[in-house]
Amino acid sequence: MADNDQIPPPLIAESNPGHSSAIDEEDRLRPAFVERVLDAVDAGDDETARQLVAPLHPADIADLIELAAHDEREGLVKALAGIISPDVLAEMNDYVREGLLDEMEPQQVADIAGQLETDDAVALIEDLDRDEQEAVLQRMEPDDRAAVEEALSYPEESAGRLMQRDLCAVPEQWKVGQVIDYLRSNADLPTDFWEVFVVSPDHHPVGTCKLSTILRTPRDTPVAEVMVREQTLIPVDMDQEDVALRFQKYALVSAAVVDDSNRLVGMITVDDVVHIIQEEAGEDVLRLSQAGDSDINAPLTEIVRTRMWWLFINLGTAILAASVVAAFQGTISRLVTLAVLMPIVAGMGGNAATQTMAVTVRALATNQLTESNTLRMIMRELWIALANGLGLGVVMAVGCQFVYHDTALSLVLFAAMVINNLNAGLSGVLIPVGLEKLGIDPAVTSTVFVTTMTDVIGFFSFLGLAALFGLHG
Repeated sequence: MADNDQIPPPLIAESNPGHSSAIDEEDRLRPAFVERVLDAVDAGDDETARQLVAPLHPADIADLIELAAHDEREGLVKALAGIISPDVLAEMNDYVREGLLDEMEPQQVADIAGQLETDDAVALIEDLDRDEQEAVLQRMEPDDRAAVEEALSYPEESAGRLMQRDLCAVPEQWKVGQVIDYLRSNADLPTDFWEVFVVSPDHHPVGTCKLSTILRTPRDTPVAEVMVREQTLIPVDMDQEDVALRFQKYALVSAAVVDDSNRLVGMITVDDVVHIIQEEAGEDVLRLSQAGDSDINAPLTEIVRTRMWWLFINLGTAILAASVVAAFQGTISRLVTLAVLMPIVAGMGGNAATQTMAVTVRALATNQLTESNTLRMIMRELWIALANGLGLGVVMAVGCQFVYHDTALSLVLFAAMVINNLNAGLSGVLIPVGLEKLGIDPAVTSTVFVTTMTDVIGFFSFLGLAALFGLHG
């Protein structure tokens, strides 16, 4: 399969009057440029639209299509026929691409997939319905079809889906001159690669050799003498998030992927990992807020369904917190000031817990938090929570005394702030760690449990202490 051409971010050609650049300082398409292209398409001036868009990088063309409204995309895509290359589709948002592929014939999709690297072709095909997948695969070239089918046999978001099958591997008994001649004469090698993998006769990886080393080494030198035997191997079934962590930890540019028999089956390059890091980070942010995995291009029905589910769960936890308040109705009725102050205790605890939870979830995701340092993390966050609780408690107690002139109420408020901040620090660590132990993604469900804990303990500590000390109006 063909590799993506690396095209530098372009400026609009000077022949396009009125525009020196389509891209602003932050590498985003300028609104005026987007509007001009869409106006040209709307006016039926497809030639002008193509002239404006032609110099753009495939990723910028993908952005242009995503920025168009849903009812404008079909006309825009038709106007840009011949410019929307397979690389554009590979760079496109999944939801937008899926909508475009639904409008194409299986042969068109097969032709596009055949021009992409295996990993990009898999990303193109894997979201199609099973019947559509079969129709597209039937129309692909046998070699390309076999590569895609093999990739689809691996779990989603695994190294097997992410890897490229095209790589450069040479026997360890070769000399450097043979490697150079092989690289120059073999037209089937990938266009972009940074190292040559050295393999044993049974195709097990035994080392790597950078291209720079090959170019600077005399031709008659054995490869075994200049290769680096230490290398990071990626199991074919490894989760893509773990793959990204290995690249980050060991500063990899590329890495060999091996099957269960430790045979070399593919490679992963850093440009693919950058996409994974961005994707995983975005998913974690959305999950922490219970917004699901959808983005702004997702269908409305999917967004409503995902968010409604979590809102119903939050409704249940809110009712639980309200039941705690209801248990102290008599206390609140005697001192209405409690109703004014108790949301502050719960709210500040929730904010503190969210801070701790975000740090913990991130540490778990990057393998910074393990069994070796969990206890130390808990104690650290408890000290932080105690310091924050004391600081906030003093401020609130002084403010309460100044406004209400009630020493008992001020002391209760101080104690409740300290207690709920300690609860927030503990919950913010223990809940994500506990969910991780149970095999549940802490980024998905931590927020609901942590918020419930801070609300319940916040209300209970404040109102319970008020009742205990017999506060009254």
